[in-house]
Amino acid sequence: MKVAFVGKGGSGKTTLSSLFVRHLAAQGLPVVAVDADINQHLGVALGLDEERAAKIPAMGERLTEIKEYLRGDNPRIASATSMVKTTPAGRGSRLLSLGGDDPIHALGQDIGVGGGGDDAAYGVTLMATGPFNDDDLGVACYHSKTGAVELYLNHLADGPGEYVVVDMTAGADTFASGLFTRFDLMFLVAEPTRKGVGVYKQYTEYARDYDVAIAVVGNKVQSDEDVAYLREHVGDDLLTWLGQSSAVRALEQGREGVGLEADNELALGRMREAVDARTKDWGKFQRQAVDFHVKNARSWANRAVGEDLETQVDPEFRFPGLLV
Repeated sequence: MKVAFVGKGGSGKTTLSSLFVRHLAAQGLPVVAVDADINQHLGVALGLDEERAAKIPAMGERLTEIKEYLRGDNPRIASATSMVKTTPAGRGSRLLSLGGDDPIHALGQDIGVGGGGDDAAYGVTLMATGPFNDDDLGVACYHSKTGAVELYLNHLADGPGEYVVVDMTAGADTFASGLFTRFDLMFLVAEPTRKGVGVYKQYTEYARDYDVAIAVVGNKVQSDEDVAYLREHVGDDLLTWLGQSSAVRALEQGREGVGLEADNELALGRMREAVDARTKDWGKFQRQAVDFHVKNARSWANRAVGEDLETQVDPEFRFPGLLV
């Protein structure tokens, strides 16, 4: 299942992403965590030191390699240079399996994350888009990085009990392409404040016509009044909430092994249940990929590449062995 964490800056989405990854990994479930935030902090939140986190190969700097691998023998894609971030899979494309033996997952780093109140460590594959570098400043937008994630998700044939957790960049930048349709569920992390619920209203307005599932997770909740405030403004979209946590503070200080509070652990369990309750609709997944590819082709990509990229769409393609 493909899961995104979104929200305004400072809402705690990176913290909640890391907690959810830890929660899944502690149950022995296969997890790929992707840091797609312009501020690359997910690795540190998962327990890496800054130096090791910075050494994870950047997907955004290996776009050509990623495209070359994914296009495979697809006759509709002449070269890697004719692929853009929205290019959908077709017959001959290479599909990915979670944590598979391929050069894209090889960019990730297998790490052990603490299991809470004991010394156990559970395996997670951590991948990263990479931060801006000197060559990007002033001439590029962050979509040049997240495009690698969109291509990855477009070609990933994940199955039940497998999880990709993506920590997205803050704000509504997710909606700048079809990336927001690539997820089975988006967790919108919202503080019980006007700004927090304001982002929720923005997201639901953008997603309204695209059948995108959004669940609100309250964060930094201190009282029943906070919960009531969230319910007043987001209604039934409020799935659960997490309160102030000494365990989270310990993790932020680099101290592992402090068990998460029972109420917060239950909240993570409700989040997993919500993800597992989602039904895969591969037909819709591919239709939306095609729709946004055509839209991007007509808007800018045909001019940028110098080709009619609509011809990349393979109307006969189906994800093999999966329901459509």
